[in-house]
Amino acid sequence: MDASRIACAYDLLAERWLDDQFNQANGIEQHRRALAFLADESGREADSWALNVGCGCNTRFNPLMHARGLKIEGIDLSERMLALARAADPEVVLHHADAVSWQPQRQYRFITAWDSIWHVQLAEQCALLRKLMHALTPGGIFIFSSGGLDEPGEHVDTYMGPGLYYGSLGIPRLLDAVAEAGCLCRHLEFDQYPQKHLYIIVQRAA
Repeated sequence: MDASRIACAYDLLAERWLDDQFNQANGIEQHRRALAFLADESGREADSWALNVGCGCNTRFNPLMHARGLKIEGIDLSERMLALARAADPEVVLHHADAVSWQPQRQYRFITAWDSIWHVQLAEQCALLRKLMHALTPGGIFIFSSGGLDEPGEHVDTYMGPGLYYGSLGIPRLLDAVAEAGCLCRHLEFDQYPQKHLYIIVQRAA
């Protein structure tokens, strides 16, 4: 499934992340844990950035990043998602682009890709993960979620209505990609067990 079809699906689904059925606490504690790995901000330059990959329209993680003194940049395929995100937090720098082909223009102290990388074609995921980890500043933190599989797998799911592609490299290959990028795994957890929702916190060597 190509990126344009993913974008169209999320244009149709965008408001779902803002209604009273969506759990606004989803991912909050996980992001608090990830941000706790950042070194003390005191004495650092003010121009520190965070990147939200597949930021969507729900800005629930933004206050956590703002509280750490981070300026926020977001990227998403869906124009509707970005319009809603822009209205909710005009301070965020937003890009309508495909993360696979988009090139970072700076380095980031913090990067999040929550429930987004699994929509990238399996063959492109390793390169994307490496690109994002290479965009971290020394000591920078990257949190991302994936399917908690033992081996690579992919499928199309129609649970939310439009068909959406999901792919996972599997835990061994994910950890290989982290090591290959010169980063360290700081935390790995099945946070919705018995569902196979996995999140990983990694840190670039200082």
